[in-house]
Amino acid sequence: MSDLFATPDTGAAVSAPRPLADRLRPERLDDVVGQDHLTGPDGALTRMIASGSLGNVIFWGPPGTGKTTIARLLAGATGLHFEQISAIFSGVADLKKVFEAARLRLRNGKQTLLFVDEIHRFNRAQQDSFLPVMEDGTILLVGATTENPSFELNAALLSRARVLTMKRLEEDHLERLLQRAEALTGTALPVTPEARILLTGMADGDGRAVLTLAEEILRAAKPDETLDEDGVRRILQRRAPIYDKGQDGHYNLISALHKSVRGSDPDAALYYLARMFDAGEDPLFIGRRLVRMASEDIGLADPQALSIALSAKEAYDYLGSPEGELALAQACIYLATAPKSNAAYVAFKASMRAAKENGSLLPPMHILNAPTKLMSKEGYGDGYRYDHDEPDAFSGQDYFPEALGRQNFYEPVERGFEREIRKRLDYWAQLRNKKNS
Repeated sequence: MSDLFATPDTGAAVSAPRPLADRLRPERLDDVVGQDHLTGPDGALTRMIASGSLGNVIFWGPPGTGKTTIARLLAGATGLHFEQISAIFSGVADLKKVFEAARLRLRNGKQTLLFVDEIHRFNRAQQDSFLPVMEDGTILLVGATTENPSFELNAALLSRARVLTMKRLEEDHLERLLQRAEALTGTALPVTPEARILLTGMADGDGRAVLTLAEEILRAAKPDETLDEDGVRRILQRRAPIYDKGQDGHYNLISALHKSVRGSDPDAALYYLARMFDAGEDPLFIGRRLVRMASEDIGLADPQALSIALSAKEAYDYLGSPEGELALAQACIYLATAPKSNAAYVAFKASMRAAKENGSLLPPMHILNAPTKLMSKEGYGDGYRYDHDEPDAFSGQDYFPEALGRQNFYEPVERGFEREIRKRLDYWAQLRNKKNS
């Protein structure tokens, strides 16, 4: 089919062919795909190199977005010696050797660009060991991490480095990589247009992955065979989406789902819900989050929302997967299309602040029970008016501590059922003023 896996016909030992992703590794910053905000004509790294003031940086982004490649290209563009280590396989002894070699190199007039892959895997003490060699210029640190640096890296390390975010590759970026692979191998990928789209979707924004998947197809396809979507699925056995249920992927998708529901976009909400199901998220975690959304973002604008979210969670408990997932999807649609109000959420937070600031104040005596004669003599319960015995079943008494005065926490919106609640509150406010005037 192509020379992709061809080897010389000799009796000599032949080394394994280089992977396609390695053969297509860019040789210039201009060749990097999908990171124009860093490597484009007006990109952050392009400007840093042009100014001659390249500093310590941390690349934060998903796998397969070019972190290692860009680090190598930076060393070449600045004339620095490139050294690479991985936090997975390196310890304190390895770091000491690297730092000592960098010091010797610096004495000979050559600074070292040290690329540290998976830098978040180093513990706090190991991360601290970088500080002296960063400060005295022994090394220029380029770290790479797939995890949020704010949570995984020392504040001292972060204060000495600039965090640059690497973006997940879009479909057109992945397509560009496939075209480069076809040009390099001289072979068109033997798939239908629909299967080609499926292939880029399976890569999930990972440039290295899309080339690896393409390589698998080139290996498996028979001569003159064109694979459709089912054929691609059969050969690749589907690559799982990049999603760490304990880290950023988990929090990013639940955040996207929550904001889509809050923004009354049922289609986007369903998309992120499906992404989470597809990635193997715990459906009961999703159910709990839907219950939270019902209280936080809908509240009393639609009192049914909370009941429906709870019912969906119970339905999943009863049905399990995959049947129960439909109940969660139904609740997701209901919440996204319900009228929105965070008035209850805001009122609760305000009342919590007031309780913390005024927690020592006693309630007024007239609303305290008097279970003993002594308490009755002390005035407990004096003056209390039983609302059901009052006209309109409303006494208009003040229930706040006297020292605090009347507070107003809950402000219903003019949407959904809260419009009716607003009418009730206004009616009671008028009655209270009339009774107490």
